Amino acid sequence: MRTYDLTPFYRSTVGFDRFFNLLDQATSDGSPGYPPYNIERTGENAYRISVAVSGFSQGELSIVAKENTLTIKGEKTANENDKDNSEVLYRGIAARAFERIFQLADFVQVKNASLENGLLHVDLVREIPEAKKPRSIPINSGAPQVVDASVAA
Repeated sequence: MRTYDLTPFYRSTVGFDRFFNLLDQATSDGSPGYPPYNIERTGENAYRISVAVSGFSQGELSIVAKENTLTIKGEKTANENDKDNSEVLYRGIAARAFERIFQLADFVQVKNASLENGLLHVDLVREIPEAKKPRSIPINSGAPQVVDASVAA
């Protein structure tokens, strides 16, 4: 894979750090495939991230939303097989710790999270503030009014 050095751009730009960090992440080859996930659009401004977390309980998962980043972590606590004194002969179900990081667009907020049938569902909604929404400007018809400052004196 090709690697690009974006260091010269860091020196000559101001305020684009997040953009270049996203480019670095997109071109890196180290993105793990565990656990698998889906991203769905459930409405015009609604999304759902579903992460396959079979074998993890609710207490072993954490979800943190900070600025424009959503982090989902899973850490197995003590080995559950120790409590019934059994020995695992073959481990085909992955139960290793993981961390998945998702970059969220502006104004995207986490609304709900649920664990169901081995899938962690995180519901997201994009809520654009009224001040940022496009608004219609009325056009006045009629003669333009000219204000003359010398007449007012």
